[in-house]
Amino acid sequence: MSTNTIKDLTAGTAGGIAQVLVGQPFDIVKVRMQTSPKGTYKGMLHCATGILKNEGPLAFYKGTLTPLLGIGVCVSIQFGALEYAKRVFAARNTASGRGGEGGKMLSGGQLFIAGVGAGIANGFVSGPVEHIRIRLQTQSNTNPMFAGPFDAIKKITSQHGIPGLFKGQCVTFLRESAGYGVYFLVYEKLIQHEMLTKGIRREEISPINPVLYGAAAGYALWAVIYPIDMIKSRMQTDGFTPSTGQRYTSARDCVRKVWRTEGIGAFTRGLGPTLIRSPFANGATFLGFELASRLLYS
Repeated sequence: MSTNTIKDLTAGTAGGIAQVLVGQPFDIVKVRMQTSPKGTYKGMLHCATGILKNEGPLAFYKGTLTPLLGIGVCVSIQFGALEYAKRVFAARNTASGRGGEGGKMLSGGQLFIAGVGAGIANGFVSGPVEHIRIRLQTQSNTNPMFAGPFDAIKKITSQHGIPGLFKGQCVTFLRESAGYGVYFLVYEKLIQHEMLTKGIRREEISPINPVLYGAAAGYALWAVIYPIDMIKSRMQTDGFTPSTGQRYTSARDCVRKVWRTEGIGAFTRGLGPTLIRSPFANGATFLGFELASRLLYS
């Protein structure tokens, strides 16, 4: 593994930790709203106040250990794969005399492909990590099935094997590839625009810009993937077998049943906390990555 890759992975980890600490309270509200039966909550505030009243303030960080470890790894993989692909494309651009200095001004297509690759690489880890996190976030507070993330992993694998951890994985890959293709395309194009219009280098960009551009990229991400994310959440909270309450036999079956029984509104339920969370969590992610990169590459 090259020195640059290690630096990119380390900077990505910093971005992932920042994302979890900022975004976790919003995420648990989103997941509760996505996975609860229609009519359980009147809206985002009703859900949030119910959690606070019935479970206490620490409930907003329920299951945080899993994403803190897992999302740190996930974001590390995202940025590691992205930056590797960017270097490959930059080398090709240089060889063909395109892309400006060092071939680093990648085209929209190159950035989208790099983002898709980053999303797929990330999906191998984010699938089981988010599965465990969602199980912990949605379990009963008074009669929990799992004592924590490691207990959840132990019980799921003992009953359903390693494949049990990857429940909903096909939907996860679809979400990650489409979402991160758009996510990194938007962010990197905004960074390019800033560099070109002001005639500056990447490390000279004001720290506030990664926050703003990360917020914009986050909104673009969720505009593409939210309905897919809802299906993923339903699949990952579903029973493993009919005897354990399985409602959906596949992602297609899930879409069909949700559409028929709950209508199109179910596919955007929980969008409010997601849209509020997005600029803070994604802004923090890119700020953490950019600042860590500047430190590591200086």
